[in-house]
Amino acid sequence: MEQEENILGTERIGKLIRKFSIPCIISLLVNSLYNIVDQIFIGWGVGYLGNGATNVVFPITMVALAFALMFGDGASAYLSLKLGEKKKEEASKGVVNGIIISIFISIILCVGALIFLPNILVAFGCTEALKEYALKYGYVIACGLPFMMVGTTLNSIIRADGTPRYAMTSMVLGAVLNIILDPVFIFIFKMGVEGAAIATIISQILTFVLNILYLKRFKSITITKSNFKFQTNIAKKVSALGVSSFITQMSFVFVVAVENNLLAKYGADTKFGAEIPITVLGIVMKINQILNSIIVGIAVGAQPIIGYNYGAKKYDRVKSTLKGVLGISVIISTIAFILFQTIPDKLIAIFGSGDENYMEFACMSFKIYLMLCICNGIQIPSGIFFQAIGKSLKSALLSLSRQIIFLIPAMILCSSIFGLVGVLYAGPFADGLAFIISSLLLTYEVRHFGKAKTLSTALIDDTSTDNKLQEQTIITISREYGSGGRYVGRLIADKLGIKFYDKDLIIKLAQETGLSEEYIENTEQKREKLESLNSGYSVGINTADELFIKETEMINKIADESSCVIIGRCSDFILKDRKNVMKVFIYSDMDNKIKRAVDIYGIQKNKAEKEIKRIDKLRANHYKYYTEREWKNYSNYDICLNSDVLGVEKTADLVCELVKSRANKVAI
Repeated sequence: MEQEENILGTERIGKLIRKFSIPCIISLLVNSLYNIVDQIFIGWGVGYLGNGATNVVFPITMVALAFALMFGDGASAYLSLKLGEKKKEEASKGVVNGIIISIFISIILCVGALIFLPNILVAFGCTEALKEYALKYGYVIACGLPFMMVGTTLNSIIRADGTPRYAMTSMVLGAVLNIILDPVFIFIFKMGVEGAAIATIISQILTFVLNILYLKRFKSITITKSNFKFQTNIAKKVSALGVSSFITQMSFVFVVAVENNLLAKYGADTKFGAEIPITVLGIVMKINQILNSIIVGIAVGAQPIIGYNYGAKKYDRVKSTLKGVLGISVIISTIAFILFQTIPDKLIAIFGSGDENYMEFACMSFKIYLMLCICNGIQIPSGIFFQAIGKSLKSALLSLSRQIIFLIPAMILCSSIFGLVGVLYAGPFADGLAFIISSLLLTYEVRHFGKAKTLSTALIDDTSTDNKLQEQTIITISREYGSGGRYVGRLIADKLGIKFYDKDLIIKLAQETGLSEEYIENTEQKREKLESLNSGYSVGINTADELFIKETEMINKIADESSCVIIGRCSDFILKDRKNVMKVFIYSDMDNKIKRAVDIYGIQKNKAEKEIKRIDKLRANHYKYYTEREWKNYSNYDICLNSDVLGVEKTADLVCELVKSRANKVAI
């Protein structure tokens, strides 16, 4: 670990980007090509109506993929967190529950799709001309959903287990088999769209089988038949951890659903009809997805480089990495723009031939809908950049802005005014707005690197340890902001002659991770509510999770060594299974909290109450996320005290007396 961290802070930026980005690009491209290959062979073997049918069935697959990624990425995060806490049994339960819930939901989706497929297709814009093909393709695809979902869920978990090569291999082998089988079933067996669907699910079954076989090869945990027990609370936590991946995928489903319906509605009144626009724009979006996969892969690969160096306050390296990512992304998106504008007829021809109207609308779609695709080279990396530096609100805004905030409303509005062509112009409209917002936020962030200063309220341990306790005791102090809880903890440590841990933990984390103390203090114990809605592009666990894992290890080690007082950091939960722990919560009235915030922390009086509520909310979110408990649920603690009643000094005295009384041993 230490070696990798040193590399992130010292190795040449270009070499690091290549090392981390290339595997990400390959993985994402394999996913994109999976769908495109079917359309190429269907286009040549069936015709454009066959491709139109796959486009209205495609959202069903995306819904299934959204759930699969939610459970897979959620189980992966749960695995990493519990391994960090040294709880292998809990980690195993998380993985098992992720698999179980994926199986359960996949069966529901499979049965639901088989029963309600005609109605579902109508909701996704299917026309009468496409219906026959869509039903044939859709029924077969629906039968394969359990294999696709469980295989995808396992793929994420296998990567988290430290075997990304195995996960990539199982995906690549499935994709290669699909390429081989498509022409066999379509051209040799003359099975049309059904043949393409059969080829797809056979390929998905191969990936599924390979990933199932991995269950006996887990490196970090052991999974047995006895482990396969569904636990609702764990399944909920796994799902919550993976919700960002779900939202990212579902946003695309909503776009396709709205888009197909608008294309069918307004296309029917033109010479192109309803089917040509649905077919063509579906293909255009999937070709554009290849471009986006490359850009996402580059940016995601750079995430650990940016995150580490930002935390270590090596802002020159952050800027160099960002320039490298943006430069490469813009070059690639510029090449794509040139191809889309100059040879759209050649690109659409890859997917089969069509009449004059088909080719005309294809050229229009490439030239109009992807007019500002160059902007993707800025907008996508910007969202991932903010995710890497822990700015979850900005990341969530940029990740959802193009698809949900701008594109869908623009399609509805523009089509109502300009008809069919309005749907196409909604693409550059959304790209342009997303580009402007991301550029402004990115420019502001880079210009203000390292300028924001936060007054540290953490206390460092300089107490002499003349331990007055004969029995080892750990006292955890949870506290509202401004309640004086931190100082109560310090006084308790002084009076009992035991170690006090607050700033020491920050210093130790900085030494072990290479991140700056300022960054750690501003990141730990704080979690934005929208962080759960953040972009699903990230691989592995984020910086906040890594800090929590490190803190958990430190707190357990500290608790093994000697009596002490530990401030916050979910220490009451981390040490909840130990018998020698006194869990204390300190709160206070708002007026007194405001006074302390002004006098001690230097906050302006007119802003104090708002700041207190904000920080307490972040602490509550952090506590809820990692413990699945409510921060202010007093049943979590052994004693809860209002520091205003006795004052800070006497509150500390009272806790000391309770600790001594509980241990029933007082030094003479």
